Amino acid sequence: MLLSASALRQIGTLIVATSAIQLANGFFGTFISLRVVLENFGPAMTGLVLSSYFAGFTLAALCCGRVIERVGHIRAYAAFAGGAAAATAAMPLIIEPVAWLVLRAIIGFGCAGVFVTTESWLNAKAAPAERGRVFASYMLGTFIALAAGQLLIGIVDIESAAPFNAIVVLFAAALVIVSTARAEPPRLRAVAKLPYGQLPRAAPVAVAGCALSGLITGTFYALVPAWMQGEDIERGTIALFMLIAVLGGLAFQVPVGQLSDRLDRLGMLAVLSVGFTCSAIALVLLPHTLAVVLPVAALLGGFMSTLYPVCVADAHDRMPGDRVVAVSGQLILISGLGSVAGPLIGTTLMARFGIDGVLYFMAASMLILGIVAGAGRMILTSPRRLERPFEILPPQPTPLAHDPSGA
Repeated sequence: MLLSASALRQIGTLIVATSAIQLANGFFGTFISLRVVLENFGPAMTGLVLSSYFAGFTLAALCCGRVIERVGHIRAYAAFAGGAAAATAAMPLIIEPVAWLVLRAIIGFGCAGVFVTTESWLNAKAAPAERGRVFASYMLGTFIALAAGQLLIGIVDIESAAPFNAIVVLFAAALVIVSTARAEPPRLRAVAKLPYGQLPRAAPVAVAGCALSGLITGTFYALVPAWMQGEDIERGTIALFMLIAVLGGLAFQVPVGQLSDRLDRLGMLAVLSVGFTCSAIALVLLPHTLAVVLPVAALLGGFMSTLYPVCVADAHDRMPGDRVVAVSGQLILISGLGSVAGPLIGTTLMARFGIDGVLYFMAASMLILGIVAGAGRMILTSPRRLERPFEILPPQPTPLAHDPSGA
């Protein structure tokens, strides 16, 4: 069923604008991984530059809600998008590792602010009867944009300033669309607070899963394109590999979501973790031909993109309903910290053991999570479901499902 004309007026322009930013973000994530290798910053600084995006992203999860509450949704969106655009424009002007570290952190902060603003806006303005379709439209735009962003890798000169300029254009276009939108922004509501120690006690497996999910996705998106370029793989092939990984994440969302809602979530988490482990090992051991690598990329993307949503759903099952926003904020923070650590650990491993060491590291991490989830399924009592189903989330290093009023 299509959305009503009223719903389209309220959220249509917002979804279009944020899809433009997701297009820029999907391209930027892969592009910067390739560009820092060309700049020869060294393994340590490369890891820091790639991790700084996630550091800024995580910081935004803590404080951007207060910015939105103080200045409102439209001005906050413009400020976050404008800051990210300015930092992007400065990168080709100051090609130096410390400067790029700071600028990437600013970009991460701005992107997270945009996404938090968007999701809280959609959640507040969508009618209850249309909320599912509204967020399905938002996620559809997100996945299409992220996938299209990967295709840009094969058609741009990554050694020039042109990619930075293209990203700035997309950020600016989104800023103009939202700044001129006639839809009335929502008002924020006060929500219940959540002490930091309460969530790990109530949902230890979900918390561990969010941390490891961030670790794995941060490592994958930051380092796999860089390694492929180091192996002299054509950029068109790199773009195709990353595209297939994103599309795999899209294909897995609905079936995994349905199984997660019907069956035991910790059991599903164990299956996903073991599936990722087997796929990562297969990528090391099997022949590196397109006929083999691309299906494995789809499996990696599928398992990786569904880990975090299952963990989020399990955590909400085990927490009171009035803590929904606070739980989402803490899980974003935990996943963000994992995403910061992932590229730092991965670059160290890749410098010593090559990409095989990174893949074995990701496989071992997921195997540990699978064992923990399996043990938790036997030890922890099954939670009473609190009408918090699995949610489709974007396939990006740090997933987003956060209302800023809980920041």
